[in-house]
Amino acid sequence: MEVFFLGTGAGVPAKLRNVTAIALKLLDERGSVWLFDCGEATQHQILKTSIKPRRIEKIFITHLHGDHLYGLPGLLASRSFQGGETEVTVYGPKGLKDYIEVSLSVSQTYLKYPLKVAEIEEGIIFEDDHFSVEARELDHGVRSYGYRIVEKDLPGALLADQLKELGIKPGPIYKKIKNGENITLENGEVLDATQFIGPKQKGRVVTILGDTRICDAAFTLARNADLLIHEATFSKEEEELAYDYFHSTTVQAAEVALQSGVKQLCITHISSRYDRHSWQMLVEEAQEVFPQAVIAEDFKEILISLPQTDI
Repeated sequence: MEVFFLGTGAGVPAKLRNVTAIALKLLDERGSVWLFDCGEATQHQILKTSIKPRRIEKIFITHLHGDHLYGLPGLLASRSFQGGETEVTVYGPKGLKDYIEVSLSVSQTYLKYPLKVAEIEEGIIFEDDHFSVEARELDHGVRSYGYRIVEKDLPGALLADQLKELGIKPGPIYKKIKNGENITLENGEVLDATQFIGPKQKGRVVTILGDTRICDAAFTLARNADLLIHEATFSKEEEELAYDYFHSTTVQAAEVALQSGVKQLCITHISSRYDRHSWQMLVEEAQEVFPQAVIAEDFKEILISLPQTDI
């Protein structure tokens, strides 16, 4: 599981930061990529990476401001010409369906793959055997959502050394035991599969917030996350300005991380008023409150490893 930042700026594109888009790469877990927001020129950013648009399975839009949305019609259209044939589901606030349908209709764009649009409310908006996604409304003047992506607990590792000690060689038996099947040996002995599988591995949690003031929903979504991605449009000196524009400061993002017990914080959605020489100052402000803070940059990648401890 890897998080890849395609755009990390706020409001308008800048030379060093494009507008918001984040890819959650789940290539090992499900062979796909999930996209969170799709600001202008997101498909151009993707061209500079190894990400394949045909791998994009789901797109989650936090809110309908242009810097989080204007790249969506172009990306959906181009995916048809880049080998995309599998279904895509786009999730987001009410109004998203109209935006997509009008954009594609007026431009006479035909998609070669099934497209579903889910206009969401708060709660679990997606769940299967491996992942769930929870959405909660934040505080941004317009309806803006944060998303909590939860990987369900994984099966324990096969205790192959113990099987080898019993003289059982690697092969189909190992796979059956891994799948929880009891095995009857030639001598009639029955192997209890549960005795040869280690404890379950706790799944990972990633929280990605849309634009927001500091609010209760942010704390709820961030609880014990392995990675919290929180906007920090302004420095700590601009708290009043952040409030007026429904945004957060570096320190407010760090407070959410600290009080929510997250493992790592990445601040993003950085205003273009801060040039690259100011970025270190911004991350240091966050680190004063939450030492495990980093700052996002376009094309930055964060690997989220499985926890070392079992549950």
